[in-house]
Amino acid sequence: MYIVFEGMVGSGKSTQSKKLFEHLKTKYPDWNIIHVREPGSTIIAQEIRLLAQSRVFEEDMHPITEAYLYAAARAQLLHTLVKPTLDAGGIVIADRSFVSSLAFQWEARGLWFDMVMDINREAVGEVLPDLIFSMHIDIDEALSRTFDTTGDKFEKMWREFFEGVMRGYEKASKLPILVDAWCDIDSHGTPDEVFDRILEKLPELD
Repeated sequence: MYIVFEGMVGSGKSTQSKKLFEHLKTKYPDWNIIHVREPGSTIIAQEIRLLAQSRVFEEDMHPITEAYLYAAARAQLLHTLVKPTLDAGGIVIADRSFVSSLAFQWEARGLWFDMVMDINREAVGEVLPDLIFSMHIDIDEALSRTFDTTGDKFEKMWREFFEGVMRGYEKASKLPILVDAWCDIDSHGTPDEVFDRILEKLPELD
């Protein structure tokens, strides 16, 4: 099973994806369960991550360049780690997926939907999420939680950018390839309160 956490920065998706991973590893110690993040989790994908969102250049990165870099990191992660784990009957808990590119590059960056999908089609292949936990939170509250303002360029974006991200997620939730996997989670409250809501929506894995 491929379980993905999505949401804007500060939504709690990273915290909750790790909590679910730790919960499942404790409950099913003999199962093959891994936690990954996009971009990252392999040496090559992590290097692309640094290029795409962490390093500061004297020129602005074009949105199309950004989309291709994320797709490249995604291809490396999915085809070398995620797909082999799923093919072997394992469970993958992921902090982001190609859905992030729909929210960020399609809607917030203003690229054409078909362009973003075409860029990601070969990278993703048939590795689509079985379950998407979409973390919903007020934008201002989410931005108050961010902390990596020097290491992640998205954490210092303006509010209007994240309004576009939220619109992107709303549009993505209605896509035929995603609608059956989509699950909205109220991300307000303590981490434990939010995690309880996630467990209520988690299907039986036995």
